[in-house]
Amino acid sequence: MIEIRPFDRLGKSNHGWLDTSFHFSFSGYHDPDRMGWGQLRVWNDDWIKAQSGFPPHPHRDMEIVTFVRSGAISHRDSLGNQGRTAAGDVQVMSAGTGITHAEYNLESEDTTLFQIWIMPDKTGEAPGWGQREFPRGDRAGSWVTVASGEPEKDNALPLRADARVLAATLKAGDTLDLPLEASRYYYTVPVGGAVVANGHEAQERDGIAVTGEELLTITAKDDVELLLVDTR
Repeated sequence: MIEIRPFDRLGKSNHGWLDTSFHFSFSGYHDPDRMGWGQLRVWNDDWIKAQSGFPPHPHRDMEIVTFVRSGAISHRDSLGNQGRTAAGDVQVMSAGTGITHAEYNLESEDTTLFQIWIMPDKTGEAPGWGQREFPRGDRAGSWVTVASGEPEKDNALPLRADARVLAATLKAGDTLDLPLEASRYYYTVPVGGAVVANGHEAQERDGIAVTGEELLTITAKDDVELLLVDTR
């Protein structure tokens, strides 16, 4: 089963400094048919104005993945962690028993990013945070795992869930396959242009929800970047 979730039908919220589209129910947007996809609970498509951002706020028992598409985001949390995550790179925060953090766009340009929440396998663990650079050139024409429940095996940032986050870049006309397990849930979003996924066309920033399939074949109609979440 493959379902295309058009970008223009996603939940929307615009605060001036923050313009967000919600792939799943979040904050003031509620759709009982879109409460998550497997362990994937949140996929927000954020635009953050230069010199603005999220003031300190708490989280608990959630794996929070931030994938920066353009610009950069600067992080600071109650554990003393701080860092700047630039375009193409990834940070993962395991909220665990509780963490307070702030995220600001301190750049002179606007920032765009995906923020993804994945439900952990266990609750009540100590919080943590990490970030890594993932050069876009390393994932040209292939999937690269950027976060994983098996981080040593996948050479990726750690997730406390039976899940993976993968990224790839494709040139127009390129095709990329990904073997799937029919019992798992997959969600991917193209950035930069349109793709065809197992015969279904999706436009830029549309969501592509997949389950019950054994192979995902994506053909790029334009130059695109792809992010994909795989959960049980």
